[in-house]
Amino acid sequence: MLGLVENHSLPRAAAFFDLDKTVIAKSSTLTFSKSFYQGGLINRRAALRTAYAQFVFLAGGADHDQMERMRKYLSAMCRGWNVQQVREIVAETLHDLIDPIIYDEAASLIEEHHTAGHDVVIVSTSGAEVVEPIGELLGADRVVATRMVVGEDGCFTGEVEYYAYGPTKAEAIKALAASEGYELARCYAYSDSATDVPMLESVGHPHAVNPDRALRREALARSWPILDFHRPVQLKQRLPALSVPPRPALVAAAAIGAAAATAGLVWYASRRRATTM
Repeated sequence: MLGLVENHSLPRAAAFFDLDKTVIAKSSTLTFSKSFYQGGLINRRAALRTAYAQFVFLAGGADHDQMERMRKYLSAMCRGWNVQQVREIVAETLHDLIDPIIYDEAASLIEEHHTAGHDVVIVSTSGAEVVEPIGELLGADRVVATRMVVGEDGCFTGEVEYYAYGPTKAEAIKALAASEGYELARCYAYSDSATDVPMLESVGHPHAVNPDRALRREALARSWPILDFHRPVQLKQRLPALSVPPRPALVAAAAIGAAAATAGLVWYASRRRATTM
């Protein structure tokens, strides 16, 4: 797609991908709302609320203030969720829910970057319990995601310690570049949202993918390439060469230390069972 050519004599490079509406056609966590409901983590009202949130997200996304309100609300709502149960639900439904909504263009671009010798890093505001398995499915080398504190009882405490959003995404990839030896001037970044401008402007090759209005204006003003991804396709329907078993996704927190330490929330999930309506 971009005519990338491998050159081992140059410093290392990476491609940083936002996830929702950049690599997949929907919100990663909202997509699991029905599964969370069936697993007893949320009630019917909350499931309907996440369905509406998915509609709003697809129709135009959410601005900074909306995202902040959602973060505060959901960090409280996720308190008490059993982490292992969340992981099991995601693992059981991952292929059925996520595989069909992966953009064909994004999957091809990921393969192209790997062929060129670039690491592929998923950088998402969604929770690690959702993003890490998706990253593995996509064959990503590393994942940066929002994390929440887990108590001694194995449940989310509701406290947010690392929030992968806005400027913190840029800080995370800069820390990764330092630890992994990436030359940011040779790195690529892809996102649909203006909230990711700090991440995009920190690399030498930023790209707007299915951009919201604010990012489209920014991309045009800065002469950033604008890509249109619109063909969701199951990985198993792609060419055999593109359907190889994925590489293990490495958690970026392990690579960049305290800059991506544990914490966060499962984005766009909803009320836990004990919440009164």
